[in-house]
Amino acid sequence: MPMTGLKAFICLVFLGLAAPLKAGELVEFEGYNPGTIVIHTKARKLYYVTSADMALQYKIGVGRSGKQWSGTTFVMDKRVWPAWSPPASVKRAEPWLPDVIPGGENNPMGARAILLEGEYAIHGTNKPETVGGFVSYGCFRMYNWDVEELYQYVQPGTPVVVTH
Repeated sequence: MPMTGLKAFICLVFLGLAAPLKAGELVEFEGYNPGTIVIHTKARKLYYVTSADMALQYKIGVGRSGKQWSGTTFVMDKRVWPAWSPPASVKRAEPWLPDVIPGGENNPMGARAILLEGEYAIHGTNKPETVGGFVSYGCFRMYNWDVEELYQYVQPGTPVVVTH
């Protein structure tokens, strides 16, 4: 008798044959070329455009009041468990921070960092409760599992559009 439903899925996962579950939600999305990252600050959503009419949607934390920005940029580099050196604007506001926080689970950059032109990044976080809020100095925070997924799709040169 053939297996169906949950039993078949569990068997496939056990054998390593099932595709991994996506962290991002596939949604209808138009107006941008596939391979573009689009960030809607007000909605606290990041979209990775997969086709002419679809994108993976992720919940993100964005810049707090006075720290938000908009424009077009691109991915400059990518890092796994990156060290973090707080930019001058962060050091002025939080002078007790060390000059460098080594990569790892206690690092505010989280599991992955997608570095943008300038001093901003799309990155994971060691404070997942902040994802979805107006919380940063201009960077975009994602759950670690989300940024790990996005990290696989983007390369240096990937366009990034940030809107309010």
